[in-house]
Amino acid sequence: MPEHAERTPETDVIDFRAAEQLLAARDPRGAVKLLDRVIAAHPENTAARLLRARAFFAAAQLRPAELEFTIVLEREPDNAFAHFALARTYERSGKPDQALRHFRLAAALDPRPQYVKAARFDS
Repeated sequence: MPEHAERTPETDVIDFRAAEQLLAARDPRGAVKLLDRVIAAHPENTAARLLRARAFFAAAQLRPAELEFTIVLEREPDNAFAHFALARTYERSGKPDQALRHFRLAAALDPRPQYVKAARFDS
């Protein structure tokens, strides 16, 4: 779609779904590009921000991923997945103390095995 074309709610849904497909197909940069437009039109859309954060992480753009996951958590502090993903981002960024804090928050919110294992409560 040309940049000057009028965006509609349908366009944004199509772009969001296409971004999901691009991320699944291992094209995180393509996903970010689509999601930038969706978020420009709907900055309050937390689902789009979470998907963009995942795409930034997949593209190894750790600082933008960290910022986006933080925005999601400001809006949804009980989002266990966002805590877990932010923890993985901190881990890859060489910030183990911040990572452990968010791994533990994720496990406290949702005791799924991968969250509990990462939280290392026994250490």
